[in-house]
Amino acid sequence: MKVERGTVVLVELDPTVGHEQRGVRPCVAVSDPVVNADQRFPLIAVVPITGTPGEGALYPELSPGTSGLTKTSFALIDQLRSIDKRRIRRLFGRVTRDELAAVDQGLELFLGLAERP
Repeated sequence: MKVERGTVVLVELDPTVGHEQRGVRPCVAVSDPVVNADQRFPLIAVVPITGTPGEGALYPELSPGTSGLTKTSFALIDQLRSIDKRRIRRLFGRVTRDELAAVDQGLELFLGLAERP
């Protein structure tokens, strides 16, 4: 299965532990599509999406429309996780280039990859 970066996918996240996002929910695919397509790598990195507003770079806003989302939503960068591709139930649309850039900025901050001032 090849899933492009920025694709919104419906994912079964259960079972979970503690404060992890749970249930069936939309997520943004953030791993490299070449790696995603390779059958030797059964995992894909996703960022869960919520309708609950968050503040700051770790919760970029995502608009409804071409993404397949039906309402304004927010990426939960701090809930980044790798999932088996078999957890993907459905593909929706894609977030915009600007929204994916905001997700990337959040990932850089969360993973310590951003240059600090």
